[in-house]
Amino acid sequence: MTRNDIYVDLTGDQIPLGGLDNEEFELVRALQHRAETRADWIDFENYWVGAVADLYDGRGVPRSQSRRTAVFRIAKDLSGRLAIAAGMARAPDYRDELEELIRSRFKTRREFCEATGLSEDMLSHVLARRKHMSIEALAHALDRIGFRLRITERPIAVPPMPIGQVESEKGMATGTA
Repeated sequence: MTRNDIYVDLTGDQIPLGGLDNEEFELVRALQHRAETRADWIDFENYWVGAVADLYDGRGVPRSQSRRTAVFRIAKDLSGRLAIAAGMARAPDYRDELEELIRSRFKTRREFCEATGLSEDMLSHVLARRKHMSIEALAHALDRIGFRLRITERPIAVPPMPIGQVESEKGMATGTA
């Protein structure tokens, strides 16, 4: 892993490592190593929360800011990978993105439903993972609020790939240690 690398999380978001200072970069390396060598999710969860808090608390960075850092995002992603591997969580899907859209742009689910034309009952079933929404219905609903569906390549760094894998700027996968 080098500072020119880009960490690709479970949802395909790219997290550049180039802006990390030495302490942050070393913590990310330590977190990746620990996740790869000690696959116990609970142990890792307890470790990363404390390690990230220690780093940023020591710098006087408020928790609200430290939760937006690349280090926090990578640690949380590694923890998520371990939870999925342990059967304690599931991989994210379109419903997670839909729920985040509702949370970030609308005051309530009802407001979202009124804007998109979806029924609250159907949305409830979809978000509870009891039903799927047709692509056509979802595309139409999203179009009404200025969004669209698109097909994207699956990130190279999702399980069952090795935890902590990064994608270099040239697009070649490299392992980390």
